[in-house]
Amino acid sequence: MTSTGWWFQAKHALDTRGPFPRRRRGTLAEAVAGRRVLVTGASSGIGRSAAIDLGAAGATVLLVARREPELQEVVDAVTARGGKAFAYSCDLNDAEAADAMIRRVLDEHGGVDILVNNAGRSIRRSLEQSYDRAHDFERTMALNYFAAVRLMLAVLPGMRERRFGQVINILSAANLFGGPGYSAYVASKAALDEVSTSFQAETLDQNITFTAVYMPLVRTAMIAPNAQYLKASALSPDEAGRVICDAVLHRPRRMGPTFGRLTRLVDAISTERADAARHRRFSAGT
Repeated sequence: MTSTGWWFQAKHALDTRGPFPRRRRGTLAEAVAGRRVLVTGASSGIGRSAAIDLGAAGATVLLVARREPELQEVVDAVTARGGKAFAYSCDLNDAEAADAMIRRVLDEHGGVDILVNNAGRSIRRSLEQSYDRAHDFERTMALNYFAAVRLMLAVLPGMRERRFGQVINILSAANLFGGPGYSAYVASKAALDEVSTSFQAETLDQNITFTAVYMPLVRTAMIAPNAQYLKASALSPDEAGRVICDAVLHRPRRMGPTFGRLTRLVDAISTERADAARHRRFSAGT
């Protein structure tokens, strides 16, 4: 079985065989008809692929990223397939710029029905290499957590008023089984996961779903500098984009490979064993 095969098989096992099984929701075109979908990190990689597929299915896709020329290329790709797309160039690390951007989006489109928090920053450094680099944790949190929360706080009032909405947070499979060497990255994604769990409890009766996608390795520019990933199994951006489309279609609470779920179970039963496994993996990679 290919790496893609095990991901999709495991993903659907997680989505449909849990304590609250979800029925298939027709087609993607039916799921996004008339919907406004905002995708961050939309100029390349996972975000670009997801935006093109969602736009082709009939969503109005609102594209956010820093690089305006690349965003325009995505707009052109969506429109070439008969869809509607609008580009919003913005550095989400800049709080004032992010606030201005989302106000413009809401003014021009009247709201956001589905928010895909995909933009992110990854830093690989061991604890020993991090002693004098607290700023690595701060800047990772700025994009991966605070920027995502800022967007959620802006779009959720409208979702609650309309009694429909979905927030899709692109997290990491390392949030399920640990990510030694990536402490800043994994912690920022965990914070986003936890705040969404709290928001979900407050909006459960309002037809709003917070979907956590524990994404495995994806062959994007983010992992290119890391030599250890050159030959590792990884999804393509197009495959990862289709995972996001599945999240829109099925609206699950959580999506992720089964082995990650099992690792969490081991961690709950015997934290010492889980810690030892994480330590062995870290030692093997250093």
